[in-house]
Amino acid sequence: MNEELDNHIAKLRSKSKLSQQELADAIGVSRKTISTVETGRFTPSVVIALKLAQFFDVPVEAIFTLLPADE
Repeated sequence: MNEELDNHIAKLRSKSKLSQQELADAIGVSRKTISTVETGRFTPSVVIALKLAQFFDVPVEAIFTLLPADE
């Protein structure tokens, strides 16, 4: 299975008028982590996903969507 995650972090961040650095500081990760998660180059840990959900006050499912596997 090669399932991938789609995410809405950039949209939520933009709506909140936050830079990647501001979001990173708020949840205790590096700006590079935010960047690589936003672009789909890095799948976040459960802890990071939960921190993002808590920060934006939304369920994890509102941030991350599992894309179907390539067949």
